[in-house]
Amino acid sequence: MTLPHNWQILDLTDVAKVYSGGTPRRSAPDNWGGPIPWVTTAEVDGTVINSTVESITEVGLSHSAARIAPAGTLLMAMYGQGKTRGMTSMLGIDAAMNQACAAIEPRPSIDAEYLLVYLQHNYEMIRSLSNSGSQDNLSGRIVKRIPIVVPPLVEQRLIATILRDISSLVSSLEKLIAKKQAIKQGMMQQLLTGRTRLPGFDRPWADVTLGDHVTYLRTVPLSRAQLDGASPLRYLHYGDIHTRAGVTLDAAREPMPRASTILAGRAGRLQRGDLVFADASEDPSGVGKSVEILEVPTDGVVAGLHTIAARFSRPVLADGFKAYLQFIPVFRESLLRRAAGTKVLATTRSTISSITLALPSVDEQSAIAAALRDADAEISALERRLAKARVVKTGMMQQLLTGRIRLPVEVSDG
Repeated sequence: MTLPHNWQILDLTDVAKVYSGGTPRRSAPDNWGGPIPWVTTAEVDGTVINSTVESITEVGLSHSAARIAPAGTLLMAMYGQGKTRGMTSMLGIDAAMNQACAAIEPRPSIDAEYLLVYLQHNYEMIRSLSNSGSQDNLSGRIVKRIPIVVPPLVEQRLIATILRDISSLVSSLEKLIAKKQAIKQGMMQQLLTGRTRLPGFDRPWADVTLGDHVTYLRTVPLSRAQLDGASPLRYLHYGDIHTRAGVTLDAAREPMPRASTILAGRAGRLQRGDLVFADASEDPSGVGKSVEILEVPTDGVVAGLHTIAARFSRPVLADGFKAYLQFIPVFRESLLRRAAGTKVLATTRSTISSITLALPSVDEQSAIAAALRDADAEISALERRLAKARVVKTGMMQQLLTGRIRLPVEVSDG
């Protein structure tokens, strides 16, 4: 990597004091529950640490290898399953930490926020430095030798400021999406059960047995190996239902696997408004997962392996509303209660047909579906903004932290 002439590559120990903590004896009650916050690797998740689950006493501190690091110190998880190892956070408070955390106290020659951003950006590289063994771990020696690209201090601070701003945008969008998703979840709980009625609707809901108003289409069980990308016939695999974030499918426009008409010719062709369930799930949360077909291509689309294709009577279930059937509590509870199997939870046609639901008129169903679609559309728009912001953030980090793009500042050669 070619750097600007006044940038350096130094070991982490050249720009920070690195040490680890310790754990007081658990068997000694006097060691625990005191005023000193005590951090474990589970709390090193990339955010600022302002509180801890556990705390220790002065006795515990003095009788162990634990030591207090000042606010502004960075903590890196050296051990941990999954994504934990290599994660870095900043202390927002003075705190002690266990031996699985490396404390990194920046020296005056480096900006703490710049160093935090640099370590977080190089997370995968840091993980690759782990020791080999039954569990990959970092060590204090490895952490001290992590290479750090060090621009002049004034440029470090400007880089950190710019990246903090884009990180704040990403964080704010993530929080807003979580808030909107919670609001939508509340809307579904209220509107799909009749606890809250939309303006203009007050007629009582009627009990409907689904089996009296449904026709099931023939499906065709093809494996992934039997599918292709060139045949004109679209194919809806149960795995593609499970992995979808949305509850509807525009089969005329969205990319889908294709199937030969020779292999799938006997399957029923899906129509707009058909509801396709995944009939198998290894997780209770996937039981009843379904998509409603919005549009179909001229060449047709069929439901495939481990699916149930249901065509409900429109005078009973409105187009658009069927997509939200899976979120009606009585419907989900009925499917879960009757799901068969041990490792794999199964949904069957007979189970769906046997369920009786209290449903509003189709006009109210359409109004409910429209309200939920608006909420979905708002969340989708925010998710697109978030995706773009993340791409911008990644690009800025790659450019700024390597010196490929320089900020318009006066940088001293000294």
